[in-house]
Amino acid sequence: MNNSLTLLGLLSREPSYGYDLKHSYDRYFGTGKALAFGQVYSTLARMVRDELIRALGDETGGGPDRKKYEITTAGQDRVRAWLFTPDVPSETLQSNLFAKTVIALLLDDDAERLLDVQRAEHMSRMRALTRLKRDADLLRVLTCDHGLFHIEADLRWIDLTSARLTQLKKELRSA
Repeated sequence: MNNSLTLLGLLSREPSYGYDLKHSYDRYFGTGKALAFGQVYSTLARMVRDELIRALGDETGGGPDRKKYEITTAGQDRVRAWLFTPDVPSETLQSNLFAKTVIALLLDDDAERLLDVQRAEHMSRMRALTRLKRDADLLRVLTCDHGLFHIEADLRWIDLTSARLTQLKKELRSA
């Protein structure tokens, strides 16, 4: 997920302070991992430099000065371009699990055990996501469903690969 463009998209709704943007980000996208304040402010500084947003001025108060930001026309154009540019599904065909499986076979190690351990981890994560969905709002349910569908695809790959380990091992040895 592109945090910079996501923050820019959130800022498209209305002018906002960095503090408020961070909390909006966490509310919508921070499930399991909140965005760090330092990352928000460094991203805002880059967006000001790139003229995607502008600071509306400082507000003084009891604490540090606060800056309110608004999006520029260039920023709005960038958000629109990002929204309607399709994401390429899995740009690479390599994955860490695939690499581990091949290396295990090349080392004549227990690739079946590796896949079993990974399957157990995936199942554990599925149970956790399913629990998160209980009594959740639609935003959280859809986020969990996205994760669950990816895990299901991984589990199908694990089962298919497990059934083909003997053949894969032969092909690797002859390569």
